[in-house]
Amino acid sequence: MSLKQLRRVVIVGGGSAGWMVAAALSRLLLRDDGRQHWTIELIESEEIGTVGVGEGTIPAIRAFNSALGISEDEFVRETKGTFKLGIEFVGWNAPGSRYFHGFSDIGRPIDGVSFHQYWLRLRKAGLAHDFAEYSINSVAALQGRFMRPLQDMAHSPLGEIGHAFHFDANLYGRYLRRRAEQQGVVRTEGRIGEVLRDPLNENIAGLRLTDGRLIEGDLFIDCSGMRALLIEQTCAAGFEDWSHWLPCDRALAVPSESAMPLLPYTRSTARSAGWQWRIPLQHRIGNGHVYSSAFMQDGEAADVLLRTLDGKPLAEPRLIRFAAGRRKRTWVGNCVAIGMSSGFVEPLESTSIHLVQSAITRLMDLFPHAGLDAADIAAYNRQTQFELERIRDFIILHYKLTTRADSPFWNYCRQMPIPDTLAEKLELFAANARIYRADTELFREASWVQVMLGQGLVPNGYHPVCDIHPLQRLQAFADDVRDVVRRCVATMPMHEDFVAGSCRARDEDHFTVPA
Repeated sequence: MSLKQLRRVVIVGGGSAGWMVAAALSRLLLRDDGRQHWTIELIESEEIGTVGVGEGTIPAIRAFNSALGISEDEFVRETKGTFKLGIEFVGWNAPGSRYFHGFSDIGRPIDGVSFHQYWLRLRKAGLAHDFAEYSINSVAALQGRFMRPLQDMAHSPLGEIGHAFHFDANLYGRYLRRRAEQQGVVRTEGRIGEVLRDPLNENIAGLRLTDGRLIEGDLFIDCSGMRALLIEQTCAAGFEDWSHWLPCDRALAVPSESAMPLLPYTRSTARSAGWQWRIPLQHRIGNGHVYSSAFMQDGEAADVLLRTLDGKPLAEPRLIRFAAGRRKRTWVGNCVAIGMSSGFVEPLESTSIHLVQSAITRLMDLFPHAGLDAADIAAYNRQTQFELERIRDFIILHYKLTTRADSPFWNYCRQMPIPDTLAEKLELFAANARIYRADTELFREASWVQVMLGQGLVPNGYHPVCDIHPLQRLQAFADDVRDVVRRCVATMPMHEDFVAGSCRARDEDHFTVPA
């Protein structure tokens, strides 16, 4: 295939994934230089709904939006979003337990040794406070406060605030659609009736719509969600099932009326056969119950969800079926799967949107030049596999490290075998609190430490350097960190006040945050 031939990019499926791809590719490929190097066409049907429940993100989305030229205030306004400092986990280690996974660093290192190592020495001596009290994200979130990091305070906790967003995924898709179409993307309404293959190499040659129209292309991006219309139904990429490690296979999603205060964090509450999310937006709260159909019936799951809402439900619960796992290949021939068509890891740590973003970045890094090179395709598939497997391990961690024995589901999770890559991390941390981030894996040391400690894994030892410093000096240092965090948080506005003053949604009929 020559460079001249590789000009037509066809995206199958809209929703947030499809339009993220379209907005990013059009921003990078469709430059206004008087020449048309590529065409980008997106095919979607109004008859086919989108999942649209991925309303929580991690901080990396800020870089993606910035690369598209989207300001944070505009993004939050357009999606009726709010800010997110982390996730509160309720009942995961044991009924009634709570811990916080915040997006900021914890404390300060001493002599190149991480703060949590010194905290463990203080804890052993009975001198440590709750680990979350040394994190500005955790303290601010639990007080309902928020502000963006101050760029001119690099050595203060106020300069280290890490944040992401809660937002309406359907509104995000619509917003990106407008931008993508303004940048030259052609949207085609229709349903695909037949996928045509090239008889010489089995690449995809074109798509026949049910009304007879033929859409031809050179590179096809499968954003068809769990249907995986191109990557699996056509290209037979194969699927690696992870349900033995991640047994939840269903979710019920329902919006409910808003409730104050407007919390700047996601809440994940363990239930008897899974867990429940609570995501506050400007105009509603997004709720969902993720559970295993092997341990709970749909009707019971719906009852659990509806009776634990903070406000009146605004719709009937919507059932979503899924299977945890990944495609064995996410790039086959001239077809690349992005989004849920490439695999699915449940939304416990809000990685779905990030996986779309990282796939787009990887595709642009390896974008075909003079043809479809086998080395590029292999590199893409290898990097995708690594990323998904390391995220998978982090999610499994939450289930495996539990002391709950109050239901068959939690008994299964506590006793199940786990991947060797996760077992190695647990062994290292259990011994002397060490965490090693391999290559480009997503979650940082601070994330692993917060979840491991929160789930009740207390290491047997700590770094020997920690014993060099007098205990009283360490206590004074840690108390100073905690005091500085508390004083910084006291200067921050309430989350609802920050949203109302900076990025209040324009549709006031559906806005509940006070002006």
